[in-house]
Amino acid sequence: MNKKKTVHKNTWIYLIEVLIGVVVMGCVFLIAVNIDMAETEAHLSSTIGYIKEQYNQHKRLNLASETKSIMRMIESAHQIQRQVDDYYSQTSKHELTEDVIAEFAEENYVSGVLILDSAGKVTLQYYRDDNGVSEATGYLDSGSLMQVIEVPEKSYAVRLSCPDGAYVDLAAIGMTDRTGIIVVYYYSPADYVNAFSNSVESLLSGYSLERDGTIVVSSGKQIVASNNAELIGKSTDDITILRKIREAATSDKLVHAKSDDSSLSRNFGLMEHGRDYYVYAYMPESDVFNTTFQNMLYSLIIYIIILIVVNMVRWRTAHDYREEQMQIQEEYTERLKNKNDQLKEALDQADRANAAKTSFLARMSHDIRTPLNGIIGLLAIDENHPDDIDLIRENQKKMKISANHLLSLINDVLQMSKLESDEIPFVYEPINLDELSRDVLTIVEQRAADAGITLEYDKTVDRIELKNVYGSPLHLRQIFLNIYGNCIKYNKVGGKVETKCTCLGVKDDIVTYQWIIQDTGIGMSKEFLQHIFEPFAQERSDARSVYNGTGLGMSIVKQLIDRMNGTITVTSEPGVGSTFVITLPFEITEEQTQQQEEKTTTVSSELGNLHLLLVEDNELNAEIAKTLLSDQGYTITMAYDGKQAVEAFEQNPPDTFDAILMDVMMPVVDGLTATRMIRDMDRPDAKEIPIIAMTANAFDADVKRCLDAGMNGHLAKPLQMDRIIAMLGKFCRKKG
Repeated sequence: MNKKKTVHKNTWIYLIEVLIGVVVMGCVFLIAVNIDMAETEAHLSSTIGYIKEQYNQHKRLNLASETKSIMRMIESAHQIQRQVDDYYSQTSKHELTEDVIAEFAEENYVSGVLILDSAGKVTLQYYRDDNGVSEATGYLDSGSLMQVIEVPEKSYAVRLSCPDGAYVDLAAIGMTDRTGIIVVYYYSPADYVNAFSNSVESLLSGYSLERDGTIVVSSGKQIVASNNAELIGKSTDDITILRKIREAATSDKLVHAKSDDSSLSRNFGLMEHGRDYYVYAYMPESDVFNTTFQNMLYSLIIYIIILIVVNMVRWRTAHDYREEQMQIQEEYTERLKNKNDQLKEALDQADRANAAKTSFLARMSHDIRTPLNGIIGLLAIDENHPDDIDLIRENQKKMKISANHLLSLINDVLQMSKLESDEIPFVYEPINLDELSRDVLTIVEQRAADAGITLEYDKTVDRIELKNVYGSPLHLRQIFLNIYGNCIKYNKVGGKVETKCTCLGVKDDIVTYQWIIQDTGIGMSKEFLQHIFEPFAQERSDARSVYNGTGLGMSIVKQLIDRMNGTITVTSEPGVGSTFVITLPFEITEEQTQQQEEKTTTVSSELGNLHLLLVEDNELNAEIAKTLLSDQGYTITMAYDGKQAVEAFEQNPPDTFDAILMDVMMPVVDGLTATRMIRDMDRPDAKEIPIIAMTANAFDADVKRCLDAGMNGHLAKPLQMDRIIAMLGKFCRKKG
């Protein structure tokens, strides 16, 4: 369908191009014709103007020559008149003789002399020859000529033409005594006259019929000169084109006329006339329009070239457009593919997130059950031995350790959202490796005992001086609890788990420790060891039901150790057991843990009797916090929502309270709003009193919101007394 539409569209384009070509060629034809006619008119007009100017110049020269010749005849007549007078005065003779006037004629270079009486009759005459005699004698009866007899000072002169083309210059003057007329004449032969005509024809000798057209000069209707020799001597009435041009009577305008009445050919011509002459110039149509068809051919070639270029550009544009569309389609396809890939990746991420959640919950279930099992077991022991105070106190210490671990796990639950983006926060704080090891062993030894497994721990670590390092205690516990859990879970009754710890060295304040944990369990094959760190990897299909395992423990361990820039290697043999080698670097710190209780006691005693405003909406939490704080010797004023806190602060004098412990999530007015209201009060202690948040919201963003609201510090629930005292010691002034 699209191809058919394209063919139809191209057909219309070609028809339009042809139509435009016809219009263009028509316009070119009209323009070329007008240009050729204008150029022809200009050329012929220029030629005629030049010929006319030259002809006028020759006419002026001829007129000057004629005038000069006639004046010479008049002068000759006057000279002969004087000679005749002298002749009469110097001689006694009264009659002139032919010899005398012959002598006078020769002296004055005239062709003949005639003496007329008062009646006009010839009384005496002299002729050099017969040339011009008949013309001269035939003019003697002219009335104008006879008038000179009455006025001797008057003269008469005229030029007479002869049939053969010669002419006679004649002059007459009266005798002094008024008895007669002296007539002299000079005969100019035809050869001399023709010399002038040849000079006119020479003006046209350089003009070509093919290039300049036919040029004609006529005196009246007689053609006296032309660049076409066949026309010289003819009458303009006999030449059709000349007659048509003259009949048009339009000077300087191009006339279109037939060459002759019987011919179909036409000419374009011009005519200009002088005083007694005409100049014609004309050209045949073929010579006038000799460039028209050439220009049309050039225009056609140029138009074809333009069409070719336009069509090439159109083809190129269409080709580029198609390629662009194809590229767009490809890009769209690629984007669609990328979108699909992104959707697939998002789906995979969602699957991984779900898997992470599942993994996290499974790990939490496993890790929560372990200390819970210890706490429940210890509670059962205490119930069975109510009178054994030492045993109960020892079990309380163990339960406190397990409870603290549960608290760490709950904090880990709060960071669950960060697992989805592979961001597990590591809090590096001072830790004592000896104490951490004992805490871990305390948690797992009860489970090992229940499973009939013996734990053997190398005590050399107690002799290592560099126990206090920076690290993440929560994640260190998770690493070792997972490994010990697997060693116990996949062991045999009566089996054992051995642990050795070695310091590999110190460099640049970094100490590196290596733990080797070896069990006597069921072991693993070499093939499975290649996948041991993959999520949900389990060598036996019944491991989940028989051993209550999820296959996530080692994957979690590997990720945590990698984040700590450590390494873990596993070797195993089926039926013999497995060996785990953990290598971890730590930044060295000073010993602090041993002095912590002393420091807390010192800080508490240094603070003195503080007056605290405790804001807590939960009655049980409020009672616990109030009791713990009162045991430290602090005076407590209670408020159960943000509004009561603001009113209590506002209604008491300045500096009544040393600090405010503010819950965040409360009815009426929340803790953040209450903090802002207190900070905005116009009293000196409103800006300075320490306000410390107490909240179960323990995310970093929650801490930032508290600080932005104007609080000084943040304590996460459940509250730990040592942290509260440390926070108060940081912000409160010592009171005596």
